[in-house]
Amino acid sequence: MTAALTTLIILNPHAASGQAGRMWTDLEPLLWRELGELVVVVTQRPEDVAPHLNTAYDAGIRRVIAIGGDGTNHSLVNALLQINAAHADRERMVYGNLPVGTGRDWARGIGMPTRDLGAAARWIAQATPTALDVGQLVLDDHTEFFLNIASAGLGGEVTARVNRTPRRRPWTFLASTIASILTYQPPVLRVSLDGQPWQEQRAFILAVANGTTFGHGMKIAPNALPTDGLFDVLLVKAVQKLEILRALRRVYDGSHLTHPAVLHARASTVTVESSLPLRFEMDGEPVTGRSAEFRVRPGALDLLM
Repeated sequence: MTAALTTLIILNPHAASGQAGRMWTDLEPLLWRELGELVVVVTQRPEDVAPHLNTAYDAGIRRVIAIGGDGTNHSLVNALLQINAAHADRERMVYGNLPVGTGRDWARGIGMPTRDLGAAARWIAQATPTALDVGQLVLDDHTEFFLNIASAGLGGEVTARVNRTPRRRPWTFLASTIASILTYQPPVLRVSLDGQPWQEQRAFILAVANGTTFGHGMKIAPNALPTDGLFDVLLVKAVQKLEILRALRRVYDGSHLTHPAVLHARASTVTVESSLPLRFEMDGEPVTGRSAEFRVRPGALDLLM
Protein backbone atom coordinates (compact mmCIF):
# COMPACT_ATOMS: atom_id res chain seq x y z
CA MET A 1 0.00 0.00 0.00
CA THR A 2 1.40 3.41 -0.89
CA ALA A 3 2.26 6.07 1.69
CA ALA A 4 -0.47 8.31 0.26
CA LEU A 5 -3.05 5.74 1.43
CA THR A 6 -1.41 5.14 4.79
CA THR A 7 -2.79 6.79 7.94
CA LEU A 8 -0.61 7.97 10.79
CA ILE A 9 -2.25 7.27 14.16
CA ILE A 10 -1.12 9.40 17.12
CA LEU A 11 -2.18 7.60 20.31
CA ASN A 12 -2.07 9.17 23.76
CA PRO A 13 -2.73 6.14 25.98
CA HIS A 14 -3.10 8.32 29.08
CA ALA A 15 -6.05 10.37 27.75
CA ALA A 16 -9.25 10.16 29.80
CA SER A 17 -7.39 8.66 32.77
CA GLY A 18 -5.98 5.85 30.64
CA GLN A 19 -9.20 5.06 28.79
CA ALA A 20 -7.53 5.59 25.40
CA GLY A 21 -4.92 2.94 26.09
CA ARG A 22 -7.49 0.45 27.31
CA MET A 23 -9.67 0.99 24.23
CA TRP A 24 -6.84 0.62 21.74
CA THR A 25 -6.89 -3.20 21.75
CA ASP A 26 -10.45 -3.22 20.41
CA LEU A 27 -10.06 -0.12 18.27
CA GLU A 28 -6.91 -1.07 16.33
CA PRO A 29 -8.39 -3.90 14.20
CA LEU A 30 -11.43 -1.73 13.45
CA LEU A 31 -9.21 1.09 12.18
CA TRP A 32 -7.19 -1.31 10.02
CA ARG A 33 -10.44 -2.48 8.45
CA GLU A 34 -11.94 0.99 8.00
CA LEU A 35 -8.85 3.03 7.09
CA GLY A 36 -6.38 0.56 5.58
CA GLU A 37 -2.68 0.55 6.41
CA LEU A 38 -1.70 2.30 9.66
CA VAL A 39 1.47 3.65 11.19
CA VAL A 40 0.90 3.89 14.94
CA VAL A 41 2.88 6.23 17.19
CA VAL A 42 2.41 6.29 20.96
CA THR A 43 3.13 9.66 22.57
CA GLN A 44 3.62 10.55 26.21
CA ARG A 45 3.95 14.35 25.98
CA PRO A 46 2.59 17.06 23.66
CA GLU A 47 6.10 18.00 22.51
CA ASP A 48 6.57 14.45 21.18
CA VAL A 49 4.03 15.01 18.40
CA ALA A 50 5.84 17.33 15.95
CA PRO A 51 8.85 15.08 15.17
CA HIS A 52 6.56 12.17 14.29
CA LEU A 53 4.51 14.36 11.97
CA ASN A 54 7.64 15.59 10.20
CA THR A 55 8.85 12.03 9.68
CA ALA A 56 5.46 10.97 8.34
CA TYR A 57 5.26 13.95 5.97
CA ASP A 58 8.72 13.21 4.58
CA ALA A 59 7.59 9.59 4.02
CA GLY A 60 4.64 10.77 1.95
CA ILE A 61 1.88 10.22 4.54
CA ARG A 62 -0.81 12.88 4.30
CA ARG A 63 -3.50 11.68 6.72
CA VAL A 64 -3.12 11.78 10.49
CA ILE A 65 -5.69 10.82 13.12
CA ALA A 66 -5.23 11.50 16.82
CA ILE A 67 -6.70 9.33 19.56
CA GLY A 68 -6.82 11.36 22.72
CA GLY A 69 -8.40 14.28 24.51
CA ASP A 70 -8.39 18.05 24.10
CA GLY A 71 -4.68 18.30 24.91
CA THR A 72 -3.76 15.85 22.15
CA ASN A 73 -6.06 17.67 19.73
CA HIS A 74 -4.50 21.02 20.60
CA SER A 75 -0.95 19.71 20.13
CA LEU A 76 -1.77 18.16 16.75
CA VAL A 77 -3.44 21.29 15.40
CA ASN A 78 -0.44 23.46 16.31
CA ALA A 79 2.08 20.97 14.91
CA LEU A 80 0.12 20.45 11.67
CA LEU A 81 -0.16 24.17 10.98
CA GLN A 82 3.60 24.50 11.31
CA ILE A 83 4.21 21.58 8.95
CA ASN A 84 1.72 22.82 6.36
CA ALA A 85 3.24 26.32 6.54
CA ALA A 86 6.71 24.87 5.96
CA HIS A 87 5.39 23.06 2.85
CA ALA A 88 3.03 25.76 1.60
CA ASP A 89 3.61 24.82 -2.04
CA ARG A 90 2.87 21.12 -1.48
CA GLU A 91 -0.10 18.97 -0.48
CA ARG A 92 -1.30 19.62 3.06
CA MET A 93 -1.72 16.98 5.75
CA VAL A 94 -5.33 16.10 6.56
CA TYR A 95 -6.37 15.76 10.20
CA GLY A 96 -8.95 13.74 12.08
CA ASN A 97 -9.56 13.16 15.77
CA LEU A 98 -11.12 10.20 17.60
CA PRO A 99 -12.12 11.71 20.95
CA VAL A 100 -11.61 9.83 24.20
CA GLY A 101 -11.05 12.78 26.54
CA THR A 102 -13.38 14.17 29.17
CA GLY A 103 -15.01 16.96 27.14
CA ARG A 104 -15.15 15.67 23.53
CA ASP A 105 -16.71 19.00 22.63
CA TRP A 106 -15.22 19.53 19.18
CA ALA A 107 -16.45 16.10 18.09
CA ARG A 108 -19.87 16.78 19.58
CA GLY A 109 -20.07 20.11 17.77
CA ILE A 110 -19.38 18.61 14.31
CA GLY A 111 -21.78 15.71 14.78
CA MET A 112 -19.28 12.90 15.31
CA PRO A 113 -20.43 10.02 17.57
CA THR A 114 -18.90 10.60 21.01
CA ARG A 115 -20.09 7.61 23.04
CA ASP A 116 -19.09 4.78 20.70
CA LEU A 117 -15.51 4.81 19.41
CA GLY A 118 -16.38 2.16 16.83
CA ALA A 119 -19.10 4.40 15.40
CA ALA A 120 -16.68 7.33 15.49
CA ALA A 121 -14.09 5.29 13.56
CA ARG A 122 -16.65 4.43 10.87
CA TRP A 123 -17.74 8.08 10.76
CA ILE A 124 -14.19 9.32 10.21
CA ALA A 125 -13.48 6.65 7.57
CA GLN A 126 -16.38 8.04 5.51
CA ALA A 127 -15.46 11.70 6.12
CA THR A 128 -13.89 13.94 3.50
CA PRO A 129 -11.27 16.69 3.97
CA THR A 130 -12.78 20.12 4.51
CA ALA A 131 -10.82 23.38 4.81
CA LEU A 132 -11.69 24.85 8.22
CA ASP A 133 -10.83 28.10 9.96
CA VAL A 134 -8.41 28.05 12.88
CA GLY A 135 -8.10 30.57 15.68
CA GLN A 136 -4.77 32.18 16.55
CA LEU A 137 -4.12 33.58 20.03
CA VAL A 138 -1.29 36.08 20.44
CA LEU A 139 -0.69 36.53 24.17
CA ASP A 140 2.16 38.90 25.01
CA ASP A 141 5.07 37.24 23.14
CA HIS A 142 3.37 33.84 22.93
CA THR A 143 1.41 32.54 19.91
CA GLU A 144 -0.73 29.41 19.74
CA PHE A 145 -3.55 28.12 17.58
CA PHE A 146 -6.90 26.68 18.61
CA LEU A 147 -9.50 24.75 16.69
CA ASN A 148 -12.63 25.06 18.81
CA ILE A 149 -13.00 27.83 21.42
CA ALA A 150 -10.74 30.11 23.44
CA SER A 151 -11.87 32.20 26.38
CA ALA A 152 -10.65 34.69 28.97
CA GLY A 153 -11.73 35.06 32.57
CA LEU A 154 -14.06 32.46 34.04
CA GLY A 155 -13.26 29.91 31.33
CA GLY A 156 -9.60 29.94 32.33
CA GLU A 157 -10.54 29.55 35.99
CA VAL A 158 -12.74 26.55 35.22
CA THR A 159 -9.99 24.94 33.14
CA ALA A 160 -7.48 25.37 35.97
CA ARG A 161 -9.93 23.80 38.42
CA VAL A 162 -10.69 20.89 36.08
CA ASN A 163 -6.97 20.27 35.54
CA ARG A 164 -6.47 20.00 39.31
CA THR A 165 -9.09 17.24 39.49
CA PRO A 166 -7.24 13.89 39.74
CA ARG A 167 -10.01 11.83 38.13
CA ARG A 168 -12.51 13.55 35.86
CA ARG A 169 -16.14 12.52 35.63
CA PRO A 170 -18.92 13.63 33.23
CA TRP A 171 -20.05 16.17 35.83
CA THR A 172 -16.54 17.56 36.53
CA PHE A 173 -16.94 20.54 34.17
CA LEU A 174 -20.31 21.55 35.58
CA ALA A 175 -19.14 21.22 39.20
CA SER A 176 -16.00 23.21 38.41
CA THR A 177 -18.05 25.89 36.64
CA ILE A 178 -20.38 26.34 39.61
CA ALA A 179 -17.48 26.46 42.09
CA SER A 180 -15.65 28.99 39.92
CA ILE A 181 -18.71 31.25 39.58
CA LEU A 182 -19.08 31.34 43.36
CA THR A 183 -15.48 32.43 43.94
CA TYR A 184 -14.60 34.45 40.83
CA GLN A 185 -14.34 38.24 41.00
CA PRO A 186 -15.00 39.59 37.49
CA PRO A 187 -12.37 42.09 36.30
CA VAL A 188 -12.88 44.99 33.91
CA LEU A 189 -12.33 43.77 30.34
CA ARG A 190 -11.66 46.12 27.44
CA VAL A 191 -12.67 44.38 24.24
CA SER A 192 -12.27 45.54 20.65
CA LEU A 193 -13.63 43.86 17.52
CA ASP A 194 -11.85 44.32 14.18
CA GLY A 195 -10.00 47.32 15.58
CA GLN A 196 -13.08 49.10 16.96
CA PRO A 197 -13.92 49.42 20.69
CA TRP A 198 -16.81 47.14 21.62
CA GLN A 199 -17.15 46.79 25.41
CA GLU A 200 -15.38 48.02 28.54
CA GLN A 201 -16.95 46.66 31.71
CA ARG A 202 -16.69 44.01 34.39
CA ALA A 203 -17.37 40.62 32.89
CA PHE A 204 -17.32 36.98 33.88
CA ILE A 205 -16.10 35.61 30.57
CA LEU A 206 -15.11 36.52 27.06
CA ALA A 207 -15.53 33.56 24.70
CA VAL A 208 -14.04 33.61 21.20
CA ALA A 209 -15.60 30.73 19.29
CA ASN A 210 -14.70 28.97 16.08
CA GLY A 211 -16.79 25.94 17.12
CA THR A 212 -20.05 25.76 19.03
CA THR A 213 -19.49 23.78 22.21
CA PHE A 214 -17.14 23.61 25.21
CA GLY A 215 -17.21 22.58 28.88
CA HIS A 216 -18.66 19.09 28.24
CA GLY A 217 -21.73 20.06 26.27
CA MET A 218 -22.15 23.81 26.86
CA LYS A 219 -23.34 25.36 23.58
CA ILE A 220 -21.69 28.67 24.29
CA ALA A 221 -21.77 29.71 20.60
CA PRO A 222 -24.57 27.70 18.98
CA ASN A 223 -24.39 29.65 15.70
CA ALA A 224 -20.62 29.50 15.19
CA LEU A 225 -19.39 28.17 11.83
CA PRO A 226 -15.74 27.12 11.39
CA THR A 227 -15.94 27.95 7.67
CA ASP A 228 -17.18 31.57 7.63
CA GLY A 229 -13.94 33.39 8.43
CA LEU A 230 -15.43 34.89 11.60
CA PHE A 231 -15.42 34.25 15.33
CA ASP A 232 -18.64 34.25 17.32
CA VAL A 233 -17.78 36.47 20.30
CA LEU A 234 -19.67 36.37 23.60
CA LEU A 235 -19.27 38.51 26.71
CA VAL A 236 -21.12 37.71 29.93
CA LYS A 237 -21.53 40.86 31.99
CA ALA A 238 -20.91 40.95 35.74
CA VAL A 239 -24.35 40.52 37.29
CA GLN A 240 -25.36 38.86 40.55
CA LYS A 241 -23.83 35.40 40.88
CA LEU A 242 -27.21 33.90 41.72
CA GLU A 243 -28.50 35.19 38.38
CA ILE A 244 -25.58 33.57 36.55
CA LEU A 245 -26.22 30.26 38.32
CA ARG A 246 -29.92 30.40 37.46
CA ALA A 247 -29.11 30.99 33.80
CA LEU A 248 -26.37 28.36 33.60
CA ARG A 249 -28.72 25.60 32.41
CA ARG A 250 -29.54 27.71 29.34
CA VAL A 251 -25.98 27.34 28.03
CA TYR A 252 -26.69 23.65 27.34
CA ASP A 253 -29.35 24.41 24.72
CA GLY A 254 -28.00 27.74 23.46
CA SER A 255 -30.92 29.81 24.73
CA HIS A 256 -28.55 31.93 26.88
CA LEU A 257 -28.01 34.22 23.87
CA THR A 258 -31.27 36.03 24.72
CA HIS A 259 -30.26 36.66 28.35
CA PRO A 260 -29.70 40.39 29.06
CA ALA A 261 -26.29 39.68 30.60
CA VAL A 262 -25.01 38.08 27.39
CA LEU A 263 -23.62 40.26 24.61
CA HIS A 264 -22.61 38.68 21.33
CA ALA A 265 -21.17 39.72 17.99
CA ARG A 266 -18.99 38.43 15.14
CA ALA A 267 -15.50 39.51 14.17
CA SER A 268 -12.32 38.26 12.54
CA THR A 269 -10.04 39.92 15.11
CA VAL A 270 -10.70 40.29 18.84
CA THR A 271 -8.50 42.04 21.37
CA VAL A 272 -8.94 42.00 25.15
CA GLU A 273 -7.09 43.86 27.86
CA SER A 274 -7.32 43.87 31.65
CA SER A 275 -5.47 45.67 34.44
CA LEU A 276 -5.19 42.32 36.22
CA PRO A 277 -3.62 39.06 34.99
CA LEU A 278 -6.21 36.94 33.20
CA ARG A 279 -6.45 33.22 32.85
CA PHE A 280 -7.09 32.12 29.28
CA GLU A 281 -7.85 28.71 27.84
CA MET A 282 -7.60 27.41 24.27
CA ASP A 283 -9.36 24.12 23.64
CA GLY A 284 -8.94 23.43 27.35
CA GLU A 285 -5.24 24.35 27.49
CA PRO A 286 -4.44 27.14 30.03
CA VAL A 287 -2.28 30.26 29.60
CA THR A 288 -2.05 33.53 31.57
CA GLY A 289 -1.55 37.18 30.54
CA ARG A 290 -2.94 40.72 30.69
CA SER A 291 -3.76 41.30 27.03
CA ALA A 292 -4.37 39.12 24.02
CA GLU A 293 -5.38 39.22 20.39
CA PHE A 294 -7.43 36.53 18.67
CA ARG A 295 -7.24 36.22 14.87
CA VAL A 296 -9.08 33.97 12.44
CA ARG A 297 -6.93 31.99 10.01
CA PRO A 298 -9.50 31.16 7.27
CA GLY A 299 -9.30 27.68 5.80
CA ALA A 300 -5.97 27.00 7.48
CA LEU A 301 -6.54 23.32 8.32
CA ASP A 302 -7.94 20.40 6.30
CA LEU A 303 -10.08 18.37 8.67
CA LEU A 304 -12.01 15.15 8.12
CA MET A 305 -15.70 16.09 8.36
